[in-house]
Amino acid sequence: MEVISNDHEKCTEALSGLYNVYDPEIGLNVVDLGLIYQIDFLEDEKKIEATMTLTTQFCPMGESITSNVTQSIANSFKEYVINVNLTFDPPWNSSLISLEGQQYLNH
Repeated sequence: MEVISNDHEKCTEALSGLYNVYDPEIGLNVVDLGLIYQIDFLEDEKKIEATMTLTTQFCPMGESITSNVTQSIANSFKEYVINVNLTFDPPWNSSLISLEGQQYLNH
C-alpha cells in the first residue's frame, strides 16, 4: 500500500523507523500491515500529521501501537510536533498487507 504524503523523501525516512513498530498480536510491523495511511509534513508549524488505522476498532493493543508510532516518528524528527490520528475509514482489511507481509504471514 502506498502511503500518501506531501513530502516523499521525509515520508520514506519516517517509514523506515516505523518498520520497527509491530502489532504484537500479529507479529508484523505497522507499515507492512498497511496500517499507515498518510504522513504529512507541515514545515511552517514544524508539525507532522500521521493518519493510521488499526486492524479492528477494538484492538486491545491500539493505544500501545499508536504511542509507538508517535515515538518512532519523533525519534526521526526530533524538532517536530507529532500528531497521530486514528481513523477507521476506510476500515483495515487484509488486502492492505504488503507482499512482504503476506509472505511473512504465509498468505
